[in-house]
Amino acid sequence: MKRKTEMFLVMLLIVGVLRLFAQSPKVYWDFEKIQKGKVLEVINGKWDLLEGNYTEATGMVGKGLRLDGFTACLKGNETKTPKVGQELTVELWLALGEYPWNWCPALTTEEGDTSGYRLTIGPYGQVSMETCIDEQWKSCTTERGALPLRKWTQLVGIYKANQMIELYIDGERKAFSEIKGKLKPIAADFLVGMVASPRKPSDIHRTFGTLKDYYGLEGIIDEIKIYDVALSPDRIKSDYLQNKIILPEIKPRRLPTIEKNPQKFGAFYTKLKYYSGWDNLWPVGEDPDVVVTFDNSLVKMVFWRGTRYSPVWVSENELWMADQSVEAWNDEEGCFEHMQDRHCRFSQVRIIENSPARVVVHWRYAPVSVNENTWKRDPKTGWECWVDEYYYIYPDRTAIRKVSWKKGTLEFPRQFQESEVLLQPEQKVCDVVEKDFVLVADYNGRIKKVSFVEDPNKPPFGPFNWDKTYDYTVQRFNFRAKNKPFICFEPDNKMWIRYESLKSYELATGCNHWPVGQARCDGRTTVVADRPSHTIGFPISEPVVHETDDREFWFGLYGMNEMEIESLIEFGRSWAYPANLVINSGDFKSHGYDKSERCYKIENLKGNADTLVINLKGSKSSPIFNPAFQIKDWGGNGAKVYLDNKEDNDSYIGINRTLTGNDLLVFLRLKAESNVEIKIKPL
Repeated sequence: MKRKTEMFLVMLLIVGVLRLFAQSPKVYWDFEKIQKGKVLEVINGKWDLLEGNYTEATGMVGKGLRLDGFTACLKGNETKTPKVGQELTVELWLALGEYPWNWCPALTTEEGDTSGYRLTIGPYGQVSMETCIDEQWKSCTTERGALPLRKWTQLVGIYKANQMIELYIDGERKAFSEIKGKLKPIAADFLVGMVASPRKPSDIHRTFGTLKDYYGLEGIIDEIKIYDVALSPDRIKSDYLQNKIILPEIKPRRLPTIEKNPQKFGAFYTKLKYYSGWDNLWPVGEDPDVVVTFDNSLVKMVFWRGTRYSPVWVSENELWMADQSVEAWNDEEGCFEHMQDRHCRFSQVRIIENSPARVVVHWRYAPVSVNENTWKRDPKTGWECWVDEYYYIYPDRTAIRKVSWKKGTLEFPRQFQESEVLLQPEQKVCDVVEKDFVLVADYNGRIKKVSFVEDPNKPPFGPFNWDKTYDYTVQRFNFRAKNKPFICFEPDNKMWIRYESLKSYELATGCNHWPVGQARCDGRTTVVADRPSHTIGFPISEPVVHETDDREFWFGLYGMNEMEIESLIEFGRSWAYPANLVINSGDFKSHGYDKSERCYKIENLKGNADTLVINLKGSKSSPIFNPAFQIKDWGGNGAKVYLDNKEDNDSYIGINRTLTGNDLLVFLRLKAESNVEIKIKPL
């Protein structure tokens, strides 16, 4: 009897060992050993290839592999895919920083569209286990949002021939599909973290404005195991519970900021950072970006590669306001604009002036398509449409935007301006603007609010009509910030206004192909708030276009400050209808008021330092509001300013040194609706 009992126990032990062995992985990457671009597969002792900008990171257990979403992947070129019989299990741990552009495998063995299996991640946080049976892909897919961001998540896919596919997330079954048939033998290599072939993003606006690209997962992957059996629910649950869940080393995504804002007026070359995976793509040296800061304020103006150098006004609490570049389009390639220049091959920025009284930044770009073709290229000369935008920036957190191009190079169709509110990842529209999101006005004091409403397509709000424009010249966005962005246009401006749906107010709406996005796509609708996006898009204006010599240009007065709409109307009037200037002393000549620089132009005819006395004839219809002056060939190294014979200690004085001499720049914080005498004395 004792001998029979012993034999029975031995048999139980053997069965247990065999069962345990049967439920051991046949392939296992734990990422503990990475060297010389290869990673050790533990079971078979093979070194498999790592590609792209990968890095080691703290994993769920020990070390993990950080994928950048663009270039990094694991290729199982040495580890062979185990023979798939009646059952299969794929198990791994994953933490993502953002969702992929479209479906992307965490692991795949696919051979084209004819065979293989894959555990794949969707653009809205879905997870799918897929098997190719009889050359047709059968899938078992979760709902949207099943995979959270910035959290370690256990994913397990199960396959049983002629029975089912199952998906488990964190030990719980989340999806189930019945199948008929079985996998055929697979010869393909493993691929981890990247699509096997180029694909287009999801939710695109038009097929001809989007190209296929390689893309991958952005996050950390660990503990990849493949079994030739179907693990039981109890085993899957046990595997999950035996791990202590930690926070992955993935910070919430935020658009770049300045850690130490000097709160002094001036322009600075710098190198702004987003996150390492994105930053590492750029083959740039130091100081590729430009930031303008202002006295006693956290407001800044940012010219960054992530926006293709399109300038952005950033509030004291990091709310971002942008604008459209010159845009053209056709039905073959879609939009031609700065947004498509994802590598900034046709976009550059430089500081022209940088004095205490004024900063001038030059942004030059060519409108390009997703194919990187330029607009209206001349077949004889090879030249195409290039745009020069000059920003004349003043200490009161305002700037003139002057947009210029060579005659005949742009023509039609074209668009010059489109207000773009930028959303941070995980930010909603309601986090940035009020329900009455924008105020529009004219210089006669007429004010209208534009809002999120129940049905923007019904009267009195809509339907929206491109044939209907308004003659408003001022717009101010109601940001949830002390400092709010605004634009003042010249009289005769045409403005399109559109009310927005209240349903979208508490959502992340808009488009996320720009900013930051590297997909070759001219329009992708935001569905989840995993990446930066731009939203609202209205008002849109068609400003007055001027001509001079061989150039065409338009200009507008931009800014971000604490002015209420009534003050902005007055401010805009001072620019649109400037006070007359009379020179009362010396050999100076007035060249009038240059709206495209927001500046009175004066020339010193002798070139020797001398006192300049001028009279500004302010009135209610032509108010004086923070005027600026440029005196060509000043002849001195500085100046003192007197207002009605009293020294002004709040004036801003700058010298711009040119090849032909030194120009004096003066900016005054001055409001008046009457005559003011201004005396400028050389030091």
